[in-house]
Amino acid sequence: MKNTNIRISLPAVCFVWQIAMIVLFGVFIRYDEESDVRKWIEFKVSHNITSDIENDFYFRYPSFQDVHVMIFVGFGFLMTFLKRYSFGGVGFNFLIASFGVQWALLMQGWFHALDPDTGKISIGVESLINADFCVASSLIAYGALLGKVSPVQLMVVTLFGVTLFAVEEYIILSLLHCRDAGGSMVIHAFGGYYGLAISWVLYRPNLNQSKRLSGSTYHSDVFAMIGTLFLWMFWPSFNSAITDHGSGQHRAAINTYIALASSVLTTVAISSMSDKRGKLDMVHIQNATLAGGVAMGTAAEFMITPYGSLIVGFCCGIISTFGYLFVTPMMEKYLKLQDTCGIHNLHAVPGMLGGFIGAIVAAAATEEVYGREGLIETFDFEGDFASRTVLTQGGFQAAGTCVSIAFGVVGGVVVGLILRLPIWGDPSDDNCYDDEAYWEQVVNPSSTMGSQRH
Repeated sequence: MKNTNIRISLPAVCFVWQIAMIVLFGVFIRYDEESDVRKWIEFKVSHNITSDIENDFYFRYPSFQDVHVMIFVGFGFLMTFLKRYSFGGVGFNFLIASFGVQWALLMQGWFHALDPDTGKISIGVESLINADFCVASSLIAYGALLGKVSPVQLMVVTLFGVTLFAVEEYIILSLLHCRDAGGSMVIHAFGGYYGLAISWVLYRPNLNQSKRLSGSTYHSDVFAMIGTLFLWMFWPSFNSAITDHGSGQHRAAINTYIALASSVLTTVAISSMSDKRGKLDMVHIQNATLAGGVAMGTAAEFMITPYGSLIVGFCCGIISTFGYLFVTPMMEKYLKLQDTCGIHNLHAVPGMLGGFIGAIVAAAATEEVYGREGLIETFDFEGDFASRTVLTQGGFQAAGTCVSIAFGVVGGVVVGLILRLPIWGDPSDDNCYDDEAYWEQVVNPSSTMGSQRH
């Protein structure tokens, strides 16, 4: 029996890392010109702005709030399906997201917003959105590890996950100059394969000792469905939050909205077909219905057309549901990879497909459809990239997808090896999926066996 007492390690990590955040914020982080009172007044004068309504806050804050709800409510409640792990699902999600957004503001700031003259990072409302995006990748990885790791291990997963994310994001978006507004590549493909690689390294051969707790109950599945609906409703904001004002943001929301609706119907169809009596599986409805939003992340702001969005959602609902039916059990049996939430089917594969869909749509872009100025605006063909063609852009989009997967797999293996050290207070094989290891006053709910994440 492993010792799950984290009375020293968890407080130590939380206190030390939070104090480190305070120090690093004091050294590096400052308000940007739209959130600093003196700079904003000077900015209004220099740009001949007469109204505070022109501040970026009023354009971006509604999207930020939607994304913020997805991170803390959507992801958190989606992980409450296990009959005895609801506290851990939503509570540890809350913990690592709160740490992750702080670390993300620093990591992304060093790569994207560091003033070389002052050595300071300027943050505004768009920085907050990007920090939420960054931490989303670590929350996705948590889905594969749900119920099998300690909160201290999750903090380590987030520390390295945010760091790796900032590096791969800089390579893909800045060096390769890819477009990935909704993060199919940088968020979902990376986070999915990062979590899967960690789970593969942390394989538990005797996890069947906790099989009695690995299912759901009627009530836990209802709570998880709350998470699904919050994610589903706000995904258009997620994919459009940091796109260009105007037609790009408008189009990203429309494309995502349509793709999500399409994936629901095909998910329901395949789920019903897979049962001899035509009954639906709540696992599929909670997860595969979101696959259209994941796969639309990269191409959302492109002119993929509304029917193109429907096709993406249609196909990804089918692919994701088949993944839960067949791929997840096969991965556990043959690859020794235990994926609690099935992130392979919701994030890794749809994210990878989304990256390649974006590459195809970019390569097929024409001046006739976009207009010359439209191509420049959509793909940011300016400065060092002014001479880039759409075919070249498509190639770089595909390369960016491969970079994200490579970072996820290699980074996940390394982090997994670190987490194998016997110092983290993780539960034993017969004590997984149980809140009692880390939470006080856990009332034993109904022991009715439910469906697993297959």
